Amino acid sequence: MSKDLVVILTALNLEYQSVRERLVDLRLHLHKSGTRFEVGVVKGTSCRVALGLTSKGNQSSAVIAERAIQEFSPVAVLFVGVAGALWDATRLGDVVVASHVYAYHGGTSEDDGLKARPRVWEAPHGISQLASHLARLDEWADPTPGHEDRPQVRFGAVAAGEIVQNSRISAEAKWIRQHYNDALAIEMEAAGVAQAGHLSGAPVAIVRGISDRADGTKNSSDDRNWQPRAAANAAAFAVRLAVELVNEQGESAMQSAMAQGDRDRSVERFDRGVINTARNSTVGIMASSVTGSSVHMGTAPKASGPTDLVTELNGFRDQLRWHRAEGVLDEDSYQAALTDLESSLRSAGERAPGSSKQTVLALKRLRGLVAECPALVAALAPLVAAAGGLA
Repeated sequence: MSKDLVVILTALNLEYQSVRERLVDLRLHLHKSGTRFEVGVVKGTSCRVALGLTSKGNQSSAVIAERAIQEFSPVAVLFVGVAGALWDATRLGDVVVASHVYAYHGGTSEDDGLKARPRVWEAPHGISQLASHLARLDEWADPTPGHEDRPQVRFGAVAAGEIVQNSRISAEAKWIRQHYNDALAIEMEAAGVAQAGHLSGAPVAIVRGISDRADGTKNSSDDRNWQPRAAANAAAFAVRLAVELVNEQGESAMQSAMAQGDRDRSVERFDRGVINTARNSTVGIMASSVTGSSVHMGTAPKASGPTDLVTELNGFRDQLRWHRAEGVLDEDSYQAALTDLESSLRSAGERAPGSSKQTVLALKRLRGLVAECPALVAALAPLVAAAGGLA
């Protein structure tokens, strides 16, 4: 798994552009079968995003989603864009995060009518919990001049079919509302992405901005005004979700690395124990090192001031260089890590207010870049703590 990368897919160019505007350092990634992705970094973070366009429909979205999962092994796949609201309670511009997805076109046609036989995919519990947390924080939306009402995040079912639904009085529209009356939004791609994630074992989240009411107003001037705003709102929430997903992976990797480091140090202390022999008796001492008659216990060094922290950070540069030489770090990650390390060194050497916070932020970005190297993550943990303690 690429612990710092999330795949984001869209069906329309408008939706694609709304996500793309939030990324920097974009590079083309060409799949062997011709599918084009752009890989970039979310502004101000170490979160990488592989952005792709699926085109309309569940079938094409399933194929591209499967292709992206196999190509990037992402933390998660987010499908992002616009959708129609099935009920008036959901406002235009609001964001719907799917709690589950209906492929509503499954059914049997019988003498007394069409019987529903849907397929259903539930959203992964962890993603749903994180999305709910972000919605409660209410810090994700872009400021919209002239619009005081901030978009809300709603959680509920999303219905995915094979046709554009643009009526509230057609036979199919009535059938959908009768059989899927808990669905908040309707669109044409979520079922394909959900199926691809299910088969590949990749977590999937569906994030939709409401641009119309599926009531015959598609392609109207009102719809043309709302569609860019709805796409931007969905992109804003999805990108924030992607960043938090990557941060959680980094925290998890750090905890695992620290636990492994503790186990390794315990073994090392045991191997380097000192044996004192006196009067035919043996006394064992658990120690990390021995110099002359001094026994040093296995406590991690702590930076007591800015000078100590700068020294430790300069030592970390050597570790980065070694991991690059061994091929553990790729060149792009190595160069990006050096940039963040230099930033942390500059702020660590300053005495200005807020410099400690800048150091911590730079080290956290650095930690995200080396998340796949447990030894580096473990080495960074005390440095992050030391930088925070200098405030």
